[in-house]
Amino acid sequence: MRNIKFNKHYKNFGIISFILILSSILLLIFNGLNYGIDFKGGTLIELRTINENTDITKLRKAFNNLNLGDVSVKNFGKKNDYIVKFEKRNLNDPNFISNLKKDLSKLIGEKFDFRRVENVGPKVSGELLKSGIIAIALSLTAMLIYIWIRFEWQFSLGAIVALFHDVFITLGFFSLFRLEINLSIVAAVLTIVGYSMNDTVVIFDRVRENLKKYSDVKIFELTNISINETLSRTLITSVTTLLALVSIHLFGGEILKGFSLAMILGVIIGTYSSIYIANPVLVYLNVNQSTIVKEDKI
Repeated sequence: MRNIKFNKHYKNFGIISFILILSSILLLIFNGLNYGIDFKGGTLIELRTINENTDITKLRKAFNNLNLGDVSVKNFGKKNDYIVKFEKRNLNDPNFISNLKKDLSKLIGEKFDFRRVENVGPKVSGELLKSGIIAIALSLTAMLIYIWIRFEWQFSLGAIVALFHDVFITLGFFSLFRLEINLSIVAAVLTIVGYSMNDTVVIFDRVRENLKKYSDVKIFELTNISINETLSRTLITSVTTLLALVSIHLFGGEILKGFSLAMILGVIIGTYSSIYIANPVLVYLNVNQSTIVKEDKI
């Protein structure tokens, strides 16, 4: 059996994680998040040009010249398909879209078709943001309750600390680089919570088994034994998941880039936290053989 000394680095990685979490919180407070149209409101247009060789830079410049506020133009699907998002809404002007088509046609000098037009008002976007936050909070609470029932409260605390660690650092990364936050990112964060919890539970289950198996081994060394015993499973799961996510990020188109990037970060951070965040909590709480006083209820 391999014997990599993960436990020797608990303190050093704990300091690094603390700095990252603190930095992420400060970024979220002072820099905020770059909310997309789902949360901020505005207009979304799915546009297809007749010419497949249309220059996206030219298209983006044309929209920027129309005084529509912040504009985002991304290619997706076919070469001549684009998703255009901008702040201005056309709620009170029935001629807004027809006038936009005329002005845009003059600027780019070619034919195109608006295949889909959507408006997101401030009330709807505010409700979506609130629902997204509630969904994340409820998922974290449900995970805490599950681990508390499945294991003991010390394990539950370690798991929830690891989950908060993963979520805050991922959101901090998005805040630092001003990456757009939309509904797909909320879905990614919820998926990250589930993935990280699954990885943590596998190691925790082995820790508890070893607590019963080795009556004279302290938790500091016992967590290291458990991590090494589950390492193959952890690496295989993480690497295969990352291969799929990297493929999606590279070849899945612009629309999936944000989601896949969040998932890539989540898998890496979640694998790290299951080793260097969740397990050190058990060590600091001095979990021992007398802690295991009940059998599984599930």
